[in-house]
Amino acid sequence: MAGSLFRKKSLDKITADAAAGHSDAHGAGLKKVLGVRDLTYLGIAAVVGAGVFSTIGGAAYDGGPGISLLFVITAITCGFSALCYAEFASRVPVAGSAYTYSYVTFGELIAWIIGWALILEYAIGNIVVAISWSGYFNNLLVHIFNIHLPDWLLVDPLTASNAFTTATNAMAAGNITDPAQLESYRFAINAYNSAPVIGGMHIFFNLPAFMVVALITWITIIGIKESKKTANAMVIFKVAVIIFVIIAGAFFVDTNNWKPFMPNGFTGVL
Repeated sequence: MAGSLFRKKSLDKITADAAAGHSDAHGAGLKKVLGVRDLTYLGIAAVVGAGVFSTIGGAAYDGGPGISLLFVITAITCGFSALCYAEFASRVPVAGSAYTYSYVTFGELIAWIIGWALILEYAIGNIVVAISWSGYFNNLLVHIFNIHLPDWLLVDPLTASNAFTTATNAMAAGNITDPAQLESYRFAINAYNSAPVIGGMHIFFNLPAFMVVALITWITIIGIKESKKTANAMVIFKVAVIIFVIIAGAFFVDTNNWKPFMPNGFTGVL
């Protein structure tokens, strides 16, 4: 029993199955349309995720200037991860990603666990990025185009319900001193009160998040040859934005803001 759970596939077996076109990797059934440049962009996109835009604000709030150390730690960690994937891909030259790599090295049980983890990542992991993008997109509509979407079209039902309960209790207590927190609570209460009610239930729908996920899904479905152009363009744009922020920010450095360097200690940075 234990032997079957941890049985491994040999490199020769996986390569032969891939060449025959009937393995987990699909092998010969896929047309090779990605070149070295495309794979390089794909690697950059995987290492430099959207979290650098969506989570940096909260991280800076807790870590202070010491967040610069977090960037260094993250860069080193991502570098090791990239090197591991490069080594795996060179030793197991078939499609299949971490599932196939773990099947060869650790066995079937670990591969099964990693396979389901990948499914959860691909199915759910993009939700956080989509919700964060929705907030940025709404700010763009409001401040640039003066377009105001209803608040109930900018939040999901569970978040809206929890935020309304928290906001109502906090407002009733009257101990809110942070202006940003106060504005967040007001948004939650207004979104809940302005939402349409059907069958006694308040209706919420994060329209921008849904639209961006639908758009990316459509681009992916039409084919890898078409979607790679969009992916490459987004990687170039993302890296260009990061470089622009670094260069532009260099002219506004104020060393007085570096104290305290880690207001919440190293734990706050992490």
